Amino acid sequence: MSYRLAIFDLDGTILDTLEDLKESTNAALAANGYPARTLEEVRCFVGNGIGKLIERAVPKGTSKEATKKTLESFKVHYGIHCADHTKPYDGIIKLLEDLRKCGIQTAVVSNKADFAVQELCSQYFPKAFDFVVGEREGIRRKPCPDSVFEVLKTLKKTAAEAVYIGDSDVDVDTAKEAGMDGIFVNWGFRGREFLLEHGAKCVVDTPEELERLLTGKA
Repeated sequence: MSYRLAIFDLDGTILDTLEDLKESTNAALAANGYPARTLEEVRCFVGNGIGKLIERAVPKGTSKEATKKTLESFKVHYGIHCADHTKPYDGIIKLLEDLRKCGIQTAVVSNKADFAVQELCSQYFPKAFDFVVGEREGIRRKPCPDSVFEVLKTLKKTAAEAVYIGDSDVDVDTAKEAGMDGIFVNWGFRGREFLLEHGAKCVVDTPEELERLLTGKA
């Protein structure tokens, strides 16, 4: 079927942000006297917001106060370095352009801090999205559907007209919680086998395949 609104996750779905997340995580850990984490470890830590990322990255048994301090170090470093290595996945910019030509609205709902979501979308996808939102204080983050419902209300669409697109188990659960279709990408932080094990029904390998599903064109 074709959709009227495509809502995208950010990290691992349209932007490859992993290297910068790793660098800022390790800068924050080093600043607070903790050992560094590998790229693969950070890959497993992301998806539930930066607070959870740091909770997972600090050594087991770290106090809440020390974890909070490390999180603040991360925010400072990432605020400066969030785009050092980050780049759109191949084919994503064309996909977004093609969706707009087809009259399909687009949005981003991410668990990344809202300041970083706004900055990165503005830098890499200027004017590509109709609505962009990240994690904010007082708003439940994914897989709770609060921000997805905010998008639907703002853009005057129903869940039946929309689809959620992501790369993780959090995104699979987000689509379910929002009562909408979900399409999940094999090029992100988790991969096909993991996604299928966590309930994904539709996994795509390329942006071109994703576009065909979104537009309903063979």
